[in-house]
Amino acid sequence: MMQTRFDAIIIGAGVAGSTAAILLARAGWSVALVEKQSFPRRKVCGECLAASNLPLLDALGVGGEFSAKAGPELRRVALMQGKRVWVADLPAADQPGRAWGRALGRETLDTLLLNQARASGAVVLQPWSVQGLSSITGDYRCEVRAIGSDHIEHLHAPVLIAAHGSWEHLPAGRAAQRLSRRPGDLFAFKANFRHAKLAPGLLPVLSFPGGYGGMVLADQGITTLACCIREDQLEACRRASPGLNAGEAVQAYLKQQCRGVAEALGSAQREGAWLATGPINPGIRLRQDDRMFCIGNAAGEAHPIIGEGMSMAMQSAWLLCARLLDPAAQAHRKLGEDWQCQVRRGYVADWHHHFAPRLRLAGALAHLAMRPTLTAPLLALLGYWPDLMTHGARLGGKVSCAPSPETIAWLAAGAGTRRAAFDARPSASVDAF
Repeated sequence: MMQTRFDAIIIGAGVAGSTAAILLARAGWSVALVEKQSFPRRKVCGECLAASNLPLLDALGVGGEFSAKAGPELRRVALMQGKRVWVADLPAADQPGRAWGRALGRETLDTLLLNQARASGAVVLQPWSVQGLSSITGDYRCEVRAIGSDHIEHLHAPVLIAAHGSWEHLPAGRAAQRLSRRPGDLFAFKANFRHAKLAPGLLPVLSFPGGYGGMVLADQGITTLACCIREDQLEACRRASPGLNAGEAVQAYLKQQCRGVAEALGSAQREGAWLATGPINPGIRLRQDDRMFCIGNAAGEAHPIIGEGMSMAMQSAWLLCARLLDPAAQAHRKLGEDWQCQVRRGYVADWHHHFAPRLRLAGALAHLAMRPTLTAPLLALLGYWPDLMTHGARLGGKVSCAPSPETIAWLAAGAGTRRAAFDARPSASVDAF
């Protein structure tokens, strides 16, 4: 008989969801991790992970595999606009031997983390989709269905964590999903290429009318090209390239607008189809009055121009788990909803402190990149002080990690001790709420 009562239900097994599942399961919580897609799967999002996250991967138990599989160290950043290219050093993290970020395909990274969540004791329901949510004080009820069948289960838990993608609406939000498009809507595209001529360790940012993008050399010699483009510019691309699908039309436009892209893809061969999704909706979604906890893109999404999506997703999971597992908060856990409100207030404050500045910076850079005529003064400065890009990367979070080293060490160790203390208390069982 399938287990249906848990300490926590997590919806979405991407970077954020699997990270939370690992940390909570290792702390002795019973965890259900619900994911609607089969892994491995490609995903329209960045593949760069800043060096500040490498200690987190080590603590999660996948650092060695990440290092063995990921692409070369990312040591330089470039801005490509028209025929010009500006290059600067990326800031180094203060971690001996682990100072630089790297890129690994989401189909690989997400699978590593999901396998680790399963090995840590989480119950993985995949591929299962959420059909309905309801709650009473201290008890969430989640109706899930096995994809490809009529098999329905009803899961119960006092804690519900939303870790789904920003365009993967939960049942309560599907009715409000946008039905019409606006000219300024941003759509995301991504493709992989072999034999591209992109210098190892270089992280180019693309600036072109109506959008922005990036390239990176990731694992297995694969170069990823990704971009966000406005709806009106996308339609113009398709009119200019009749007979091509949307992704191919975008590729032709990027090669026309950025000589660096044309040179990198000159003899490259695309591997697989273009992926596309959208419209994306950057911004903060986290609210104090949320009933469930939100991490990853469910909490907030930065414009991908700064390449901090995976970092924010993983680090937000650590911030939430640090609050959920904090001994002071655990002392009040038997209070149910009151305890969750206390945890939520602290987590929301942590999230805003660490990530809201990144969202503001990303928004400013994205709107400048989409309007090259407005960036002339900035580009003139880059000609004299290319280190401005180094400073910008530092402000964007490339060398900072939201959870402190002490928090990382505490969450990574002592799970047995925490569980023994928890079980010794009279109201130890979450199911008793």
